[in-house]
Amino acid sequence: MPLTKLRILTDRMTRAERRLSLRTLVAISSLPLFGVVAAFGLAPDTNTLDITPQVITEAIALPAVARPAEPGSFERDTLVQAGDTLARALTRLDIDPLEIQRLLAADAVRQMAASIRAGNRIRATTTHNGELLAIHFDGVDGGALTMRRQADGFTAEAGSDLIESRVVMRSGRILSSLYGATDSAGIPDRIADKMAEVFSTSLDFREDLRRGDTFSVIYTVNYRNGEPVGAGKLIAAEYVNAGKAYRAVLYQDPYGREEYYTPEGESLRKGFLRSPLEFSRVTSSFSNSRKHPVYGFHRAHTGVDFGAPTGTRIKATGDATVAFAGRKGGYGNLVILRHQNGFETYYAHLSGFATGVRPGQAVAQGQVIGYVGATGTATGPHLHYEIRIAGQPQNPMAVKLPGAPPLAAAQRARFLEQTAAWSDRLALLRDTNLAALD
Repeated sequence: MPLTKLRILTDRMTRAERRLSLRTLVAISSLPLFGVVAAFGLAPDTNTLDITPQVITEAIALPAVARPAEPGSFERDTLVQAGDTLARALTRLDIDPLEIQRLLAADAVRQMAASIRAGNRIRATTTHNGELLAIHFDGVDGGALTMRRQADGFTAEAGSDLIESRVVMRSGRILSSLYGATDSAGIPDRIADKMAEVFSTSLDFREDLRRGDTFSVIYTVNYRNGEPVGAGKLIAAEYVNAGKAYRAVLYQDPYGREEYYTPEGESLRKGFLRSPLEFSRVTSSFSNSRKHPVYGFHRAHTGVDFGAPTGTRIKATGDATVAFAGRKGGYGNLVILRHQNGFETYYAHLSGFATGVRPGQAVAQGQVIGYVGATGTATGPHLHYEIRIAGQPQNPMAVKLPGAPPLAAAQRARFLEQTAAWSDRLALLRDTNLAALD
């Protein structure tokens, strides 16, 4: 073969080989890419439900955490609730029953228990394992008691906390009941009770209460170390009943005695309250001839019966001395109070007597002397109330009762100086808050 043809043939073969090598290189370099794309595709008939998942557990080492030192003590507290015994309040603090018995046996704790009221705070300090280290009792009027653990028991530390009084003003409107309205206005029950008592010589809240009546009160709230611990005093009040306004302001005379008067200086403390119960209903009136509900025959009913739940508080209607307190025939448990000017009042069918009510004991108007019950001849819980003058029964709802002495003329300037500002605030409170209520 001529040399020229051989060179041409060789050159063609070399170019063909180069083209083949280039195609092969491109094809080989594309395989991984297409393989990756294919890995993300699934055939239409592939069943993935039969694939069993695999759980791989791998231990991971955590860094060591330093434990905090055990605290030296814990504090917990509770508020005394209405109806609480001291033992019940202490139980809520998770104190060991044996420790509670030791505390209650201490003279200082027994004395403090008599002055503890609903809303007072009890604070216990214990170790981390529950051992009692100390306990602090808040008493009334800033009094306080701390019991601290010593080697042989507990030692008592009496003290007092700073009590601060702040003035609060509230208004409300009667929709259904007095307590419903005072609760809605955020007024404590103690202040509501006092308002009802102050106006009880002018208003009968059993019969006179009307829907739409309005009221305003100015009172103090006591704070201990910046925390509220209970309602203080009612300073001034106004109650508008069926359009007629009744007002009261508190006045302290030069001897420290406090009493409520109208802004004009007329005493609101009558000789007798109109009713011995704050709220009740008359179930049987005074009568010279009434069919007895138990015996069935007609006889005189020498008093008025007030229906009320068992345990309702009964108040002395006037200053008096206890003439009798005990069991007496159909009266059941009976208290007889002897007042001035030959007046006596009877309180019958009581479920129990108030502490300290015994013959010869002096009681003040409004003081609780017993509780409604159904002892003696009674078909249900109620209070039988009598007024006797020179031994003769009188109708409690109609008899003319003596009034309280008027404010002395010499105290008039002092009275106005103390009460004028509160009268002005009552007027402002009425005009501002009741307009908002409308």
